[in-house]
Amino acid sequence: MGWGPSGLRWPLTVRRTEAPSIQRDRIRRVRRRLLAHYDRTKRDLPWRRTQDPYAIWISEVMLQQTRVETVRERWTRFLRRFPDLATLARAREQSVLKEWEGLGYYSRARNLRKAARALVASGQEQLPDTEAALRALPGFGAYTAAAVASIAYGRPVAVVDGNVMRVLTRFLEERGDSTKAAARRTVARAAQQLLAPRRPGDWNQAVMELGATLCTPRKPKCLACPLRVDCAGHAAGDPEAMPVKPARKATPHYDIAAGLVWREGRLLIARRPADGLLGGLWEFPGGKRRRGESLEDACVREVREETGLVVEGLEPFLSVNHAYSHFSITLHLFHCRAGAGTPRALHCEAPRFVGVDELARYPFPRANRKALDALVACGGPPALDGSHA
Repeated sequence: MGWGPSGLRWPLTVRRTEAPSIQRDRIRRVRRRLLAHYDRTKRDLPWRRTQDPYAIWISEVMLQQTRVETVRERWTRFLRRFPDLATLARAREQSVLKEWEGLGYYSRARNLRKAARALVASGQEQLPDTEAALRALPGFGAYTAAAVASIAYGRPVAVVDGNVMRVLTRFLEERGDSTKAAARRTVARAAQQLLAPRRPGDWNQAVMELGATLCTPRKPKCLACPLRVDCAGHAAGDPEAMPVKPARKATPHYDIAAGLVWREGRLLIARRPADGLLGGLWEFPGGKRRRGESLEDACVREVREETGLVVEGLEPFLSVNHAYSHFSITLHLFHCRAGAGTPRALHCEAPRFVGVDELARYPFPRANRKALDALVACGGPPALDGSHA
């Protein structure tokens, strides 16, 4: 926490019961240098050209777990579709999910709509202007509330995201486990100490931008960094060693078998339960292959368990690899015919047969969307066992 085997790396004021406190002259210097650097080099991003709290909120939510270049395009499009709180509040959840399609972490989109609905229902036309009031809304954690309060309203609250965590663990030479509460408290306290009270929004964006552009996870560009003179990690000579994280566990991989279930030229789709992974999105019925089970048998079993339909005439169509945050999958898709009967919502919601030309109306997970694109490129339904599906 700012010290190492050879003693203090740089002057600190230390209280026995608290984390180290950064000296005032260093705080002033760091603020001045980083804000000057930000003013010279900041990226020209569209959400930095607005003072609209609603638009800033949308950008901050999108930027979580999504690349800046992707958000640059999708933020503008989202605002054209849902330009204000009232429009978002009135929108159907499926419309919001469809507009969010491809951005991932779909709970973000559902919470945007929930927060908008809560505000409009209480007679509000704009987001509240304090961190505490924002925290009371669906989807507003510590980061989102601090970001909107500081950037949109100039409230002096510091943000701590992955970029800020990396910059400040290096700045402090914090060698504690960054996933533990003690190290996170130290970083949060330093973030609030360093915050420029007259320009809190710019300061927060400057620290995050520093982490995104110079203080990167690998090969940080320390010589170009405006904080290098005061950075204890740089002085120690191994900034890349921070933040300290426990060894990563092996990422599990699952084989998923799913059916392109045809009946009279139409395909079976079903909606995922709202409270689960990818909740509210549509998919082709399927699920994990069990140990010792063939992919074909897994497809037949999963379709039956989810919809009650028995399928036959399976033909392999496509396999798609996709990675999520904590696991990866290979989605194996099989063309097949639906047996007699009406699909039921056993372990899914609202199963239905739709035409291929209707699929574009529904929000699908990215792995399914890759399959959809290939399916549309192939044209109509295939011949199964010598007969047209």
